[in-house]
Amino acid sequence: MPPAPENPFEPTAEPQTASRVRYFVLAWLCALSGILYLDRICISAALGRISEELQISNTGGSFVLMAFTLAYGLFEVPTGRWGDQWGARKILTRISMWWSAFTILTGLCNGLTSLIIIRFLFGAGEAGAFPNAARVVSRWFPQQERGRVQGILLAASQTGGAIAPWLAAALIEDIGWRMTFAAFGSVGFLWAFGFWLWFRDEPSQHTSVNPAELQLISAGTTRHETPQNSTSRNSKNNPNLRNSTPNHELVPPVPWALVLASPSVRMLSAIMVCASFNSYIYFSWFPRYLEKGRGLLPADAGMMTSVVLACAAAGTFFGGWVVDRMQISKYPARSRIAGPTAFLTAAACLSSALLCSDYRLAVLLTGASCFATQATQSLWWSCAIGISGRHTGALFGLMNSAGVFGAMTSQLLVGLLADALGRLKLSGRAQWDPIFYINCLVLLTAAGLWLKFVFKPVENNAQT
Repeated sequence: MPPAPENPFEPTAEPQTASRVRYFVLAWLCALSGILYLDRICISAALGRISEELQISNTGGSFVLMAFTLAYGLFEVPTGRWGDQWGARKILTRISMWWSAFTILTGLCNGLTSLIIIRFLFGAGEAGAFPNAARVVSRWFPQQERGRVQGILLAASQTGGAIAPWLAAALIEDIGWRMTFAAFGSVGFLWAFGFWLWFRDEPSQHTSVNPAELQLISAGTTRHETPQNSTSRNSKNNPNLRNSTPNHELVPPVPWALVLASPSVRMLSAIMVCASFNSYIYFSWFPRYLEKGRGLLPADAGMMTSVVLACAAAGTFFGGWVVDRMQISKYPARSRIAGPTAFLTAAACLSSALLCSDYRLAVLLTGASCFATQATQSLWWSCAIGISGRHTGALFGLMNSAGVFGAMTSQLLVGLLADALGRLKLSGRAQWDPIFYINCLVLLTAAGLWLKFVFKPVENNAQT
Protein backbone atom coordinates (compact mmCIF):
# COMPACT_ATOMS: atom_id res chain seq x y z
CA MET A 1 0.00 0.00 0.00
CA PRO A 2 1.50 3.41 -0.92
CA PRO A 3 2.16 5.76 1.97
CA ALA A 4 -0.54 8.25 2.85
CA PRO A 5 0.13 11.71 1.40
CA GLU A 6 1.33 14.34 3.83
CA ASN A 7 -1.32 16.66 5.17
CA PRO A 8 -0.59 20.08 3.61
CA PHE A 9 -2.45 21.75 6.46
CA GLU A 10 -0.33 20.17 9.20
CA PRO A 11 2.21 22.69 10.53
CA THR A 12 5.86 21.77 9.97
CA ALA A 13 8.43 22.15 12.73
CA GLU A 14 10.66 25.15 12.21
CA PRO A 15 14.40 24.63 12.69
CA GLN A 16 15.53 25.53 16.17
CA THR A 17 17.57 28.70 16.58
CA ALA A 18 20.94 28.00 18.13
CA SER A 19 21.52 29.45 21.57
CA ARG A 20 24.50 31.78 22.06
CA VAL A 21 26.03 30.48 25.25
CA ARG A 22 29.45 30.28 23.62
CA TYR A 23 29.52 34.08 23.44
CA PHE A 24 29.03 34.28 27.20
CA VAL A 25 31.99 31.89 27.47
CA LEU A 26 33.95 34.36 25.36
CA ALA A 27 32.93 37.18 27.72
CA TRP A 28 34.29 35.22 30.70
CA LEU A 29 37.57 34.56 28.88
CA CYS A 30 37.86 38.22 27.89
CA ALA A 31 37.39 39.26 31.50
CA LEU A 32 40.05 36.73 32.56
CA SER A 33 42.61 37.95 30.03
CA GLY A 34 41.89 41.59 30.78
CA ILE A 35 42.37 41.11 34.54
CA LEU A 36 45.46 38.99 33.91
CA TYR A 37 47.18 41.76 31.96
CA LEU A 38 45.95 44.42 34.35
CA ASP A 39 47.72 42.63 37.21
CA ARG A 40 50.76 41.72 35.11
CA ILE A 41 51.54 45.14 33.68
CA CYS A 42 50.66 47.39 36.62
CA ILE A 43 54.18 46.84 37.99
CA SER A 44 55.66 48.68 35.00
CA ALA A 45 53.95 51.89 36.16
CA ALA A 46 54.90 51.23 39.79
CA LEU A 47 58.52 50.26 39.14
CA GLY A 48 59.83 53.81 39.37
CA ARG A 49 58.22 54.42 42.77
CA ILE A 50 59.22 50.98 44.03
CA SER A 51 62.83 51.48 42.90
CA GLU A 52 63.05 54.87 44.61
CA GLU A 53 61.48 53.72 47.88
CA LEU A 54 63.38 50.43 48.12
CA GLN A 55 66.53 51.79 46.42
CA ILE A 56 66.65 49.27 43.59
CA SER A 57 68.80 49.86 40.47
CA ASN A 58 67.63 49.37 36.88
CA THR A 59 69.43 46.03 36.86
CA GLY A 60 67.66 45.05 40.09
CA GLY A 61 64.38 46.05 38.47
CA SER A 62 65.24 43.70 35.60
CA PHE A 63 65.59 40.81 38.06
CA VAL A 64 62.18 41.60 39.58
CA LEU A 65 60.57 41.59 36.13
CA MET A 66 62.43 38.46 35.06
CA ALA A 67 61.33 36.52 38.15
CA PHE A 68 57.74 36.64 36.90
CA THR A 69 58.72 35.71 33.36
CA LEU A 70 60.91 32.78 34.40
CA ALA A 71 58.20 31.24 36.58
CA TYR A 72 55.60 31.83 33.87
CA GLY A 73 57.70 29.86 31.42
CA LEU A 74 58.57 27.02 33.80
CA PHE A 75 54.95 26.32 34.75
CA GLU A 76 53.29 26.96 31.37
CA VAL A 77 53.50 23.39 30.04
CA PRO A 78 52.52 21.49 33.22
CA THR A 79 49.61 23.82 33.88
CA GLY A 80 48.44 23.48 30.28
CA ARG A 81 48.69 19.70 30.64
CA TRP A 82 46.63 19.82 33.84
CA GLY A 83 43.92 21.54 31.84
CA ASP A 84 43.97 18.70 29.29
CA GLN A 85 43.60 16.17 32.12
CA TRP A 86 41.33 17.90 34.64
CA GLY A 87 39.47 20.47 32.59
CA ALA A 88 39.88 24.21 32.19
CA ARG A 89 37.18 25.02 34.77
CA LYS A 90 39.23 23.76 37.71
CA ILE A 91 42.58 25.01 36.44
CA LEU A 92 41.49 28.51 35.40
CA THR A 93 39.76 29.01 38.75
CA ARG A 94 42.92 27.98 40.59
CA ILE A 95 45.08 30.17 38.35
CA SER A 96 42.98 33.28 38.97
CA MET A 97 42.92 32.85 42.74
CA TRP A 98 46.66 32.18 42.94
CA TRP A 99 47.82 35.14 40.86
CA SER A 100 45.36 37.48 42.62
CA ALA A 101 46.76 36.52 46.02
CA PHE A 102 50.34 37.24 44.95
CA THR A 103 49.34 40.51 43.31
CA ILE A 104 48.13 41.63 46.73
CA LEU A 105 51.27 40.30 48.42
CA THR A 106 53.44 42.36 46.05
CA GLY A 107 52.33 45.41 48.02
CA LEU A 108 53.80 43.95 51.21
CA CYS A 109 57.35 43.57 49.88
CA ASN A 110 60.11 45.51 51.64
CA GLY A 111 63.19 44.79 49.53
CA LEU A 112 64.63 43.32 46.35
CA THR A 113 64.71 39.73 47.64
CA SER A 114 61.07 39.66 48.74
CA LEU A 115 60.00 41.30 45.46
CA ILE A 116 61.82 38.66 43.42
CA ILE A 117 60.25 35.80 45.42
CA ILE A 118 56.72 37.19 45.30
CA ARG A 119 56.87 38.03 41.61
CA PHE A 120 58.23 34.53 40.88
CA LEU A 121 55.25 32.99 42.67
CA PHE A 122 52.94 35.43 40.90
CA GLY A 123 54.30 34.20 37.56
CA ALA A 124 53.83 30.58 38.59
CA GLY A 125 50.20 31.40 39.33
CA GLU A 126 49.52 33.08 35.98
CA ALA A 127 51.17 30.29 33.98
CA GLY A 128 48.76 28.20 31.94
CA ALA A 129 46.02 30.81 31.66
CA PHE A 130 46.26 31.16 27.89
CA PRO A 131 46.85 27.45 27.12
CA ASN A 132 43.70 26.65 29.07
CA ALA A 133 41.84 29.50 27.39
CA ALA A 134 42.95 28.02 24.05
CA ARG A 135 41.57 24.68 25.21
CA VAL A 136 38.21 26.32 25.97
CA VAL A 137 38.16 27.92 22.51
CA SER A 138 38.88 24.56 20.88
CA ARG A 139 35.90 22.99 22.72
CA TRP A 140 33.36 25.80 22.56
CA PHE A 141 33.80 27.41 19.11
CA PRO A 142 33.69 26.01 15.57
CA GLN A 143 36.73 26.63 13.41
CA GLN A 144 35.08 29.28 11.27
CA GLU A 145 34.60 31.52 14.33
CA ARG A 146 37.95 31.02 16.04
CA GLY A 147 39.87 33.79 14.31
CA ARG A 148 37.47 36.47 15.52
CA VAL A 149 37.19 34.83 18.93
CA GLN A 150 40.96 34.76 19.36
CA GLY A 151 41.20 38.35 18.16
CA ILE A 152 38.57 39.52 20.64
CA LEU A 153 40.15 37.51 23.46
CA LEU A 154 43.63 38.87 22.79
CA ALA A 155 42.26 42.39 22.34
CA ALA A 156 40.72 42.07 25.81
CA SER A 157 44.09 41.13 27.28
CA GLN A 158 45.76 44.06 25.56
CA THR A 159 42.96 46.33 26.74
CA GLY A 160 43.67 45.29 30.31
CA GLY A 161 47.33 45.99 29.62
CA ALA A 162 46.49 49.37 28.10
CA ILE A 163 44.41 50.40 31.10
CA ALA A 164 47.01 49.24 33.64
CA PRO A 165 49.73 51.93 33.22
CA TRP A 166 47.27 54.82 33.25
CA LEU A 167 45.12 53.43 36.07
CA ALA A 168 48.11 52.32 38.15
CA ALA A 169 49.78 55.73 37.79
CA ALA A 170 46.58 57.47 38.89
CA LEU A 171 46.02 55.14 41.85
CA ILE A 172 49.65 55.37 42.96
CA GLU A 173 49.29 59.14 43.17
CA ASP A 174 46.19 58.77 45.36
CA ILE A 175 46.72 55.68 47.52
CA GLY A 176 50.36 54.64 46.99
CA TRP A 177 51.82 51.67 45.14
CA ARG A 178 51.20 49.18 47.95
CA MET A 179 47.45 49.74 48.13
CA THR A 180 47.29 49.83 44.32
CA PHE A 181 48.43 46.20 44.17
CA ALA A 182 45.83 45.29 46.79
CA ALA A 183 43.08 46.93 44.74
CA PHE A 184 44.14 45.20 41.51
CA GLY A 185 44.52 41.79 43.16
CA SER A 186 41.01 41.73 44.61
CA VAL A 187 39.36 41.73 41.17
CA GLY A 188 40.61 38.23 40.24
CA PHE A 189 38.92 36.63 43.25
CA LEU A 190 35.53 37.89 42.07
CA TRP A 191 36.14 36.47 38.59
CA ALA A 192 37.16 33.05 39.96
CA PHE A 193 34.02 32.75 42.09
CA GLY A 194 31.64 33.58 39.23
CA PHE A 195 33.46 31.44 36.66
CA TRP A 196 33.44 28.34 38.86
CA LEU A 197 29.69 28.60 39.39
CA TRP A 198 28.75 29.24 35.76
CA PHE A 199 31.23 27.57 33.39
CA ARG A 200 31.37 23.93 32.23
CA ASP A 201 34.23 22.28 30.34
CA GLU A 202 32.05 20.85 27.58
CA PRO A 203 29.14 22.62 25.81
CA SER A 204 26.97 19.53 26.32
CA GLN A 205 27.38 19.85 30.11
CA HIS A 206 25.92 23.37 30.20
CA THR A 207 22.18 23.51 30.80
CA SER A 208 21.72 26.62 28.65
CA VAL A 209 23.20 25.13 25.45
CA ASN A 210 20.40 23.89 23.20
CA PRO A 211 20.79 21.06 20.65
CA ALA A 212 21.10 23.50 17.74
CA GLU A 213 24.09 25.27 19.26
CA LEU A 214 25.64 21.96 20.27
CA GLN A 215 25.32 20.72 16.70
CA LEU A 216 26.79 23.97 15.36
CA ILE A 217 29.80 23.69 17.65
CA SER A 218 30.30 19.95 17.01
CA ALA A 219 30.03 20.29 13.23
CA GLY A 220 32.80 22.88 13.16
CA THR A 221 35.09 21.32 15.73
CA THR A 222 37.71 18.74 14.78
CA ARG A 223 38.88 16.73 17.75
CA HIS A 224 39.48 13.17 18.77
CA GLU A 225 36.74 11.44 20.74
CA THR A 226 37.57 10.31 24.24
CA PRO A 227 35.38 8.59 26.84
CA GLN A 228 34.93 12.03 28.40
CA ASN A 229 33.65 13.49 25.14
CA SER A 230 31.30 10.59 24.56
CA THR A 231 29.82 10.97 27.99
CA SER A 232 29.44 14.70 27.45
CA ARG A 233 27.56 14.30 24.19
CA ASN A 234 25.12 11.84 25.71
CA SER A 235 24.52 14.12 28.68
CA LYS A 236 22.30 16.36 26.57
CA ASN A 237 19.58 13.76 26.78
CA ASN A 238 20.36 12.53 30.27
CA PRO A 239 19.81 14.99 33.15
CA ASN A 240 21.82 12.78 35.48
CA LEU A 241 24.85 12.96 33.23
CA ARG A 242 24.40 16.68 32.50
CA ASN A 243 25.04 17.62 36.09
CA SER A 244 27.91 15.24 36.59
CA THR A 245 31.46 16.23 35.74
CA PRO A 246 34.01 13.43 35.45
CA ASN A 247 37.12 13.90 37.52
CA HIS A 248 39.42 13.94 34.51
CA GLU A 249 39.72 13.18 30.82
CA LEU A 250 41.54 10.16 29.49
CA VAL A 251 44.12 12.01 27.42
CA PRO A 252 46.87 9.95 25.75
CA PRO A 253 50.49 10.80 26.53
CA VAL A 254 52.01 13.69 24.61
CA PRO A 255 54.18 12.29 21.76
CA TRP A 256 57.21 14.32 22.78
CA ALA A 257 59.48 12.71 20.20
CA LEU A 258 57.18 13.92 17.41
CA VAL A 259 56.83 17.31 19.08
CA LEU A 260 60.56 17.91 19.32
CA ALA A 261 61.05 16.74 15.73
CA SER A 262 58.32 19.04 14.38
CA PRO A 263 59.63 21.99 12.33
CA SER A 264 56.24 23.69 12.78
CA VAL A 265 56.61 23.61 16.57
CA ARG A 266 60.18 24.90 16.40
CA MET A 267 59.28 27.75 14.04
CA LEU A 268 56.25 28.90 16.03
CA SER A 269 58.35 28.76 19.19
CA ALA A 270 61.06 30.91 17.58
CA ILE A 271 58.47 33.41 16.37
CA MET A 272 57.11 33.65 19.90
CA VAL A 273 60.63 34.38 21.21
CA CYS A 274 60.88 37.39 18.90
CA ALA A 275 57.33 38.58 19.57
CA SER A 276 57.84 38.37 23.32
CA PHE A 277 61.13 40.26 23.16
CA ASN A 278 59.23 43.09 21.52
CA SER A 279 56.12 42.95 23.72
CA TYR A 280 57.87 42.86 27.07
CA ILE A 281 59.80 46.04 26.37
CA TYR A 282 56.44 47.82 26.37
CA PHE A 283 54.90 45.73 29.15
CA SER A 284 57.87 46.18 31.47
CA TRP A 285 59.95 49.25 30.63
CA PHE A 286 58.11 51.72 28.42
CA PRO A 287 56.86 54.04 31.20
CA ARG A 288 60.42 54.18 32.57
CA TYR A 289 61.74 54.94 29.07
CA LEU A 290 59.29 57.81 28.65
CA GLU A 291 60.22 59.23 32.06
CA LYS A 292 64.00 58.94 31.78
CA GLY A 293 64.47 58.94 28.01
CA ARG A 294 61.83 61.41 26.89
CA GLY A 295 61.52 63.47 30.09
CA LEU A 296 57.81 62.90 30.80
CA LEU A 297 56.21 63.10 34.23
CA PRO A 298 55.09 59.71 35.68
CA ALA A 299 51.37 60.40 35.11
CA ASP A 300 52.01 61.45 31.49
CA ALA A 301 54.27 58.45 30.94
CA GLY A 302 51.51 56.16 32.18
CA MET A 303 49.00 57.80 29.85
CA MET A 304 51.30 57.55 26.81
CA THR A 305 52.07 53.90 27.59
CA SER A 306 48.34 53.25 27.70
CA VAL A 307 48.03 54.82 24.24
CA VAL A 308 50.67 52.47 22.85
CA LEU A 309 49.10 49.40 24.45
CA ALA A 310 45.64 50.49 23.28
CA CYS A 311 47.03 50.41 19.73
CA ALA A 312 48.28 46.90 20.49
CA ALA A 313 44.78 45.93 21.63
CA ALA A 314 43.29 47.26 18.41
CA GLY A 315 45.88 45.25 16.49
CA THR A 316 44.85 41.96 18.09
CA PHE A 317 41.21 42.60 17.24
CA PHE A 318 42.10 43.52 13.66
CA GLY A 319 44.33 40.46 13.39
CA GLY A 320 41.46 38.16 14.35
CA TRP A 321 39.33 39.65 11.58
CA VAL A 322 42.19 39.18 9.08
CA VAL A 323 42.61 35.52 10.09
CA ASP A 324 38.95 34.85 9.30
CA ARG A 325 38.98 36.90 6.08
CA MET A 326 42.05 35.09 4.83
CA GLN A 327 40.59 31.73 5.97
CA ILE A 328 43.85 30.83 7.69
CA SER A 329 42.35 27.73 9.35
CA LYS A 330 41.49 26.41 5.86
CA TYR A 331 44.55 27.76 4.05
CA PRO A 332 47.33 27.95 6.69
CA ALA A 333 50.00 28.61 4.04
CA ARG A 334 48.63 32.15 3.82
CA SER A 335 50.24 32.80 7.20
CA ARG A 336 53.48 33.20 5.24
CA ILE A 337 52.00 36.36 3.72
CA ALA A 338 50.31 37.87 6.75
CA GLY A 339 53.12 37.27 9.26
CA PRO A 340 56.04 38.85 7.35
CA THR A 341 53.93 41.81 6.21
CA ALA A 342 52.97 42.65 9.79
CA PHE A 343 56.49 42.45 11.21
CA LEU A 344 58.08 44.40 8.37
CA THR A 345 55.49 47.13 8.91
CA ALA A 346 56.24 47.12 12.64
CA ALA A 347 59.97 47.52 12.06
CA ALA A 348 59.40 50.43 9.68
CA CYS A 349 57.11 52.24 12.14
CA LEU A 350 59.48 51.77 15.07
CA SER A 351 62.44 53.01 13.03
CA SER A 352 60.45 56.12 12.14
CA ALA A 353 59.57 56.70 15.81
CA LEU A 354 63.25 56.74 16.72
CA LEU A 355 63.80 59.59 14.25
CA CYS A 356 61.17 61.79 15.94
CA SER A 357 62.09 64.38 18.53
CA ASP A 358 58.45 65.11 19.35
CA TYR A 359 57.33 62.51 21.89
CA ARG A 360 53.68 62.60 20.79
CA LEU A 361 54.49 61.62 17.21
CA ALA A 362 57.00 59.06 18.46
CA VAL A 363 54.34 57.49 20.70
CA LEU A 364 51.86 57.29 17.80
CA LEU A 365 54.41 55.63 15.52
CA THR A 366 55.38 53.24 18.31
CA GLY A 367 51.69 52.47 18.75
CA ALA A 368 51.46 51.70 15.03
CA SER A 369 54.38 49.31 15.42
CA CYS A 370 52.63 47.54 18.30
CA PHE A 371 49.39 47.43 16.29
CA ALA A 372 51.20 45.55 13.53
CA THR A 373 53.01 43.08 15.79
CA GLN A 374 49.97 42.27 17.90
CA ALA A 375 47.89 41.72 14.75
CA THR A 376 49.89 38.49 14.37
CA GLN A 377 48.74 37.07 17.72
CA SER A 378 45.52 35.55 16.36
CA LEU A 379 47.48 34.19 13.43
CA TRP A 380 49.93 32.53 15.83
CA TRP A 381 47.09 31.14 17.98
CA SER A 382 45.31 29.67 14.94
CA CYS A 383 48.46 27.94 13.73
CA ALA A 384 49.39 26.73 17.23
CA ILE A 385 45.95 25.24 17.91
CA GLY A 386 45.88 23.72 14.42
CA ILE A 387 49.14 21.80 14.78
CA SER A 388 48.51 20.69 18.41
CA GLY A 389 45.58 18.31 17.81
CA ARG A 390 44.29 16.66 20.99
CA HIS A 391 47.16 18.07 23.08
CA THR A 392 46.22 21.74 22.80
CA GLY A 393 46.91 22.62 26.43
CA ALA A 394 50.36 21.05 26.63
CA LEU A 395 51.68 21.98 23.17
CA PHE A 396 50.23 25.47 23.16
CA GLY A 397 51.85 25.90 26.58
CA LEU A 398 55.18 24.62 25.23
CA MET A 399 55.26 27.00 22.28
CA ASN A 400 53.92 29.93 24.27
CA SER A 401 56.46 29.35 27.05
CA ALA A 402 59.27 29.63 24.50
CA GLY A 403 58.49 33.33 24.54
CA VAL A 404 60.00 33.43 28.02
CA PHE A 405 63.48 33.46 26.46
CA GLY A 406 62.64 36.55 24.44
CA ALA A 407 60.81 38.25 27.29
CA MET A 408 63.57 37.67 29.85
CA THR A 409 66.22 38.76 27.37
CA SER A 410 64.52 42.10 26.75
CA GLN A 411 63.73 42.64 30.44
CA LEU A 412 67.35 42.01 31.42
CA LEU A 413 68.91 43.79 28.46
CA VAL A 414 67.02 47.04 29.03
CA GLY A 415 68.14 47.31 32.65
CA LEU A 416 71.73 46.27 32.00
CA LEU A 417 72.08 48.52 28.97
CA ALA A 418 70.56 51.53 30.73
CA ASP A 419 72.88 51.11 33.72
CA ALA A 420 75.94 50.52 31.51
CA LEU A 421 75.26 53.61 29.39
CA GLY A 422 74.52 55.58 32.54
CA ARG A 423 77.98 54.71 33.87
CA LEU A 424 79.34 56.19 30.62
CA LYS A 425 77.64 59.46 31.61
CA LEU A 426 74.96 59.12 28.95
CA SER A 427 71.42 60.15 29.77
CA GLY A 428 68.05 60.75 28.14
CA ARG A 429 67.53 59.22 24.74
CA ALA A 430 71.21 58.41 24.34
CA GLN A 431 70.86 56.10 27.34
CA TRP A 432 67.48 54.57 26.50
CA ASP A 433 67.05 54.54 22.69
CA PRO A 434 69.61 51.79 21.85
CA ILE A 435 67.31 48.99 23.04
CA PHE A 436 64.77 50.00 20.39
CA TYR A 437 67.38 49.81 17.63
CA ILE A 438 68.03 46.25 18.77
CA ASN A 439 64.28 45.63 18.76
CA CYS A 440 64.05 46.65 15.11
CA LEU A 441 66.46 43.82 14.25
CA VAL A 442 64.34 41.39 16.27
CA LEU A 443 61.21 42.41 14.33
CA LEU A 444 63.01 41.81 11.03
CA THR A 445 64.07 38.38 12.29
CA ALA A 446 60.44 37.52 13.10
CA ALA A 447 59.42 38.47 9.55
CA GLY A 448 62.01 36.04 8.18
CA LEU A 449 60.81 33.24 10.46
CA TRP A 450 57.20 33.62 9.29
CA LEU A 451 58.41 33.37 5.68
CA LYS A 452 59.91 29.95 6.46
CA PHE A 453 56.98 28.60 8.51
CA VAL A 454 55.26 25.45 7.18
CA PHE A 455 51.97 24.32 8.75
CA LYS A 456 51.99 20.60 9.64
CA PRO A 457 50.05 19.03 12.56
CA VAL A 458 52.34 17.26 15.02
CA GLU A 459 50.63 13.90 14.84
CA ASN A 460 50.95 13.87 11.05
CA ASN A 461 54.70 13.47 11.57
CA ALA A 462 54.04 9.87 12.60
CA GLN A 463 52.88 9.15 9.06
CA THR A 464 56.05 10.39 7.37
